[in-house]
Amino acid sequence: MSDDVQPGFVRVRLDLSYDGTDFSGWAKQAGGQRTVQAEVESALRTVTRSRETYDLTVAGRTDAGVHARGQVAHVDLPAELWEEHREKLLKRLAGRLPKDVRVWALTEAPEGFNARFAALWRRYIYRVGDRPGGVDPLLRSHVLWHDWELDVAVMDAAAKSLVGEHDFAAYAKKRVGASTVREIFDFGVRRTADGVVEIEVRADAFCHNQVRSMVGALLFVGDGHRGAEWPRKVLDARVRDSAVHVVRPHGLTLEEVAYPAADQLAERQLQARRVRGQVH
Repeated sequence: MSDDVQPGFVRVRLDLSYDGTDFSGWAKQAGGQRTVQAEVESALRTVTRSRETYDLTVAGRTDAGVHARGQVAHVDLPAELWEEHREKLLKRLAGRLPKDVRVWALTEAPEGFNARFAALWRRYIYRVGDRPGGVDPLLRSHVLWHDWELDVAVMDAAAKSLVGEHDFAAYAKKRVGASTVREIFDFGVRRTADGVVEIEVRADAFCHNQVRSMVGALLFVGDGHRGAEWPRKVLDARVRDSAVHVVRPHGLTLEEVAYPAADQLAERQLQARRVRGQVH
């Protein structure tokens, strides 16, 4: 199954970033809440003087309050509209978009490209501060304050135990008919030179609330409330544990989305669309 671009249209890739603080997430919502998708689609409609809105497809829908540095989306535009506006579209969007969302690149996508289904992996970083005095005020919208000192080495060991393809039902908000099997490629914890703890995870895709739930488990390990083996025990149980808290969204940033070479895009789409099986 593939979604071919309709005749007379061109698929355009957008590379963008945003501060999620004042957004109700990426996806458009009924009721007029402010979302990233709605802002970008509105700006596109305005600067191209279009009568209709052209829908964006995104690599990963971020929740309210979550940020993105390396988000990717695509939009199918009429070929004549793209040709007319392509040279000045980026600058015009910069003048029309609000300051908390930026589009950095607009490129004609190769055949087989789909921002969501052609992605090989997504990489997120969750940032935590554990200094007794709190978080640097200039970073307060991007760093969670944890009022217990964290043992980064123990957290890193616990994170490594979750690497691989597993059923992450214990860390996911269950959705009817949706699989909770995912593959984590890398998961690690480090402390930066300025003392901020960075929890970095890279996976083929993520379930709803998965990253923030796993971070919640790692924080319990890091501050000594649980042992390093606990996050893996929770995973293997495959049921939500009331002790695993979904941490606040503002510490989370989507850093990067990766795609295969152009000649592998269509095959990657087919792989990503398959129904994920149960992993033991």
